[in-house]
Amino acid sequence: MKRLTTLGLIAGLCTVIGLFVSSGPEAVAAALWASGWGAVLVVVARFVAVAWAGFGWWIVFPRGETPLLRACIGVRFVREGVNTLLPVAQVGGDLIGARLLTLHRVPGALAGASTLVDLMVQALTQFLFTVAGLGILVALGGDGPIVHYVGLGLVVAAPALVAFYLVQRRFGQSLLQAAIDRFAGGREWRIFGAVDVLFERLRALYAARGRIVAAIGTHLFGWIIGTLEVWIALRFMGYEVGFLEAIVIESLAQAVRGAAFAVPGALGAQEGGLIALCAVFGIPAEAALALSLIKRLADLAVGLPSLMLWHAMEREADQGRTPAAGIGAALRTWLRPGRAHLRQSHVPAYGYAAAPADGKGE
Repeated sequence: MKRLTTLGLIAGLCTVIGLFVSSGPEAVAAALWASGWGAVLVVVARFVAVAWAGFGWWIVFPRGETPLLRACIGVRFVREGVNTLLPVAQVGGDLIGARLLTLHRVPGALAGASTLVDLMVQALTQFLFTVAGLGILVALGGDGPIVHYVGLGLVVAAPALVAFYLVQRRFGQSLLQAAIDRFAGGREWRIFGAVDVLFERLRALYAARGRIVAAIGTHLFGWIIGTLEVWIALRFMGYEVGFLEAIVIESLAQAVRGAAFAVPGALGAQEGGLIALCAVFGIPAEAALALSLIKRLADLAVGLPSLMLWHAMEREADQGRTPAAGIGAALRTWLRPGRAHLRQSHVPAYGYAAAPADGKGE
């Protein structure tokens, strides 16, 4: 997998270089310069979108066991930073986020189950967002290879989405337990608690349909917030792009990024996808590449503090304290010299101060 990721990274870099050379670096730089303060507003929109996604995650937790909202938002930023900036598959940050949530006294099984439900809701809402973008494109008179390719992608994605849901139900529990019995000698899955406890948590979360529907609505609105990035950047460059056109570009570009999950940062895929989508509305390649650069600037502006927040959370946990959840507090912790050694009495062998898997004690 590591070798495949490296090859994908090399291919992505070559694609990006080729696209920039063919479009003219000077023209791309001129379009980027024309965006002016729009780039700053795009970064602000990204911060709002990630924080809103953290709110969507917080909604799925059951009453009486809901963590602090700022903890969910802070860990959601870490998930975003890891998935965006580190050479891991785009679910690597989500696994790290589930573990970090246990540092905030969330039982391991609940942290793992809530992360899986949040991933399911995000995948479903992205699918719906893509369907909406494709529908708008067709309504605006769009036709051709893009419509056919996206339609084919949705046909492939639909059963994969259903399969992801099914593996979180009883069928998946049987498969996972069988795999653990075979490869782990029947020991408990100590990352997020025993398998049966994890799936009990999943069943309880999915049974709360009101919270699931609220989370779906929240994440759908989050995708709309993300559309502001495209709309603002292109408007500041001088292109009269309507919000519906921006939804088409953003939704289908996100679909391209999702399809290129094995390539770190969807390098090359994002640039090529934006060029093709912007061309539908008469926007030249240099403006599309400038838009991609602005999006990657937002990746860095959000991702780097988020990685520092991750470091601060781990450091606070090592010192036996509940981690700082906000980025501002995390920066202060990160800059402050360490004052305590690792206290083994507060940090179990699995690296986090988690409550027992069932939340009731051993």
